[in-house]
Amino acid sequence: MNDHDFLAGRFEGHRPHLTAVAYRMLGSVAEADDAVQEAWLRLARTDAADIDNLAGWLTTVVGRVCLDMLRARTSRREEPMAERLPDPVIGPEDGTDPEGQAVLADSVGMALLVVLESLNPAERLAFVLHDMFAMPFDQIAPIVGKSPAAAKMLASRARNRVRGRAPVPDPDLPRQRRVVDAFLSAARGGDFDALLAILDPDVVLHADGGATVSGGLRVVRGAERVAAMLDTFHRMANLYDTHPALVNGVAGLLNTAEGKPMSVMSFTVTNGRIAEIDILSDPERLARLDLVRADDRR
Repeated sequence: MNDHDFLAGRFEGHRPHLTAVAYRMLGSVAEADDAVQEAWLRLARTDAADIDNLAGWLTTVVGRVCLDMLRARTSRREEPMAERLPDPVIGPEDGTDPEGQAVLADSVGMALLVVLESLNPAERLAFVLHDMFAMPFDQIAPIVGKSPAAAKMLASRARNRVRGRAPVPDPDLPRQRRVVDAFLSAARGGDFDALLAILDPDVVLHADGGATVSGGLRVVRGAERVAAMLDTFHRMANLYDTHPALVNGVAGLLNTAEGKPMSVMSFTVTNGRIAEIDILSDPERLARLDLVRADDRR
């Protein structure tokens, strides 16, 4: 084995962690892969013998790459990520998806990702690296070009914005699934009262059909208003083939028509009721997602 192959092997050992960092930073599976690949290219051009802590060095590089990517979105005045749902990570409900689980280590649900999209790039980096990956502020500071105290302030500001805005999912997956099954039963039967009964009074629904199809992200708040969408849920539940799946580590649904993905639904269940529903039905983005992992054999 030559030095290049040895270095590549060491890098691959860190890839799951780096992908997890990049995904939380960017909310995009494809962009996370690009950021990790860029970290490899930079490592390949560096004398690895001078790197004392490879894991820390790679995490710092990925953080800088992601920060640049987030800032580039703003400078190009692209459609902000806050105006669309993050990419979901989808896997079979039996959990037999080591790669997907590595990306979602410590589980980051869609509800939390949606809130992270509202942070500015520096706040998001400080929060993700410190609160999710326990990186000390003296290592975060050089990445954002600030002092450790200022980096700590960024993370604190982000934490205050995140706290209370992202409902915490029930950790019991079978209990989540029972609530999602009840939603599906109410949708199929067109039962308004049954649907209303399983919705949290403050439920929030995000529906992203894509800019060209639906004009972007639609947000509906409150149980009555979400339940008023029963006709849409009824049509989806009876028109498409519905497959249970894990969506970012929580109970979700993959809806297909003749094997083609039509939508991905993620449900955040809290205290036995649905606190958030996230629906991605953008055809272009669905086509780019890795849906092979979803268990569509049921």
